[in-house]
Amino acid sequence: MMDKVEQFRALHIPGDPLVLFNIWDAGSAKAVANAGARAIATGSFGVAEAQGYADGEAMPLDAALANLARIVATVDVPVTFDMESGYGATAAEVGASVARARDTGASGINIEDRMPDQTALAPVSRQAERLSAAAASGLFVNARCDVFRGRNAAIDGPALVAETLERARAYAHAGASGLFVPFLADARCIAAICEASPLPVNILWRPGCGDRAALAHLGVARISHGHQPWAAAMTWLGDQAKVVLTGGNPSYAQ
Repeated sequence: MMDKVEQFRALHIPGDPLVLFNIWDAGSAKAVANAGARAIATGSFGVAEAQGYADGEAMPLDAALANLARIVATVDVPVTFDMESGYGATAAEVGASVARARDTGASGINIEDRMPDQTALAPVSRQAERLSAAAASGLFVNARCDVFRGRNAAIDGPALVAETLERARAYAHAGASGLFVPFLADARCIAAICEASPLPVNILWRPGCGDRAALAHLGVARISHGHQPWAAAMTWLGDQAKVVLTGGNPSYAQ
């Protein structure tokens, strides 16, 4: 299993980003793997919603790990598991939860620097302790940094970049393997973070980010799609159901 961890780690190359089209169950994992994915990533929102839970660790860890086990058993490539805030009130509890993910077959994890249902970021020192406990598992720990969430990069970009890099340095010192900076599409900020971050940088793709080549040029090492594939699939499903239930033919019948 640790061979897959190193395989996954090696895929994070600044300027040659790994693309992760996030999935939510074994079936979606198989479809994305068959499309040529070099690694599989769960997205907590889609995983939870697909099982009838809300995002934010409402889905019990046992259920999330059972879903992870089915995904790992279905694909041959490394799987990284979105653990939201780490499923633990303390650093020790986070470490225990991450160890369970490792034993289930995960090659990497994501951990947010906000606790469930909270908007304020965790203090840097506290988050570093949680990341250190997670990193003790030996997995690739992708440290999510929500500094840009709800902020205007066009106005506060330099200050937000500085705050992000302060956390990046602390997270790297704690043993994190990567830095995930979602809610950011500003090219200048992305380039500045990639240039100075001690960790390979993961960006959440959204309209305005540009394509893979553009993000590669900025120094990005990993591109995620988050809940967007799940949301698009559910929109398609609902639209097709409306067509069929009102007497029409679905698009796949054409």
